[in-house]
Amino acid sequence: NYSAEQLREAHAALAKRGIPLASNQVEYSLLNRKPEVDGVLDACRELGITLIAQTPLAGGRLTGKYSARNRAGGFFRRVLPQYSRKAMEEMQPVIKLLREIGERHSKTPSQVALRWLIENPVVLPIPGAKNGKQAMDNAGALSFSLTAEEVEMLSQATMAWRK
Repeated sequence: NYSAEQLREAHAALAKRGIPLASNQVEYSLLNRKPEVDGVLDACRELGITLIAQTPLAGGRLTGKYSARNRAGGFFRRVLPQYSRKAMEEMQPVIKLLREIGERHSKTPSQVALRWLIENPVVLPIPGAKNGKQAMDNAGALSFSLTAEEVEMLSQATMAWRK
C-alpha cells in the first residue's frame, strides 16, 4: 500500500542493496481507479514493479449480483456508502456494459472486470473467492482477451471513479 513517493523511496533503498522491489499492492478496480491519478501506476510502470490489484471486483459490486433493488447483505456492506442505493444506481451503466461485453465473449461481468485489469501488463489482480464456484469464475478471466476498443469503452464508462 505504498504511495508513489513511498514506492520510489523503497525501490531506491532496496536497489542500494541489490534487491529488486517486485510489487506494490493497492486497491484498484474499474470502480477505484485512484492508482491512475495518484502516480502509483505510473511509478510501477517506470520502475518495473507489478501493481497487485486488491479488491479488483470492488467488494463484489462488479459481479453484477448487486443493484439498487438487490442490495448487498450483511451489516458491514449495508453501512458503507459505496453500497448505498444511490451508489448502486450510479454504477448500473457499468454493470450493463460489463454484461454486454461479457456476452460477446461468453463471460461473466466479473471475468470482464478482471480482464480489464489483466490487459494492463503492469497489473496483477488478486480476486477473493468464498467458494470453488467463485474461484472458477475468477480463473475464467484468463481464458480470453478484450479488444482495445472494449478496454477503452470500460475505461471511459468508469471515468467518474478515476479520482
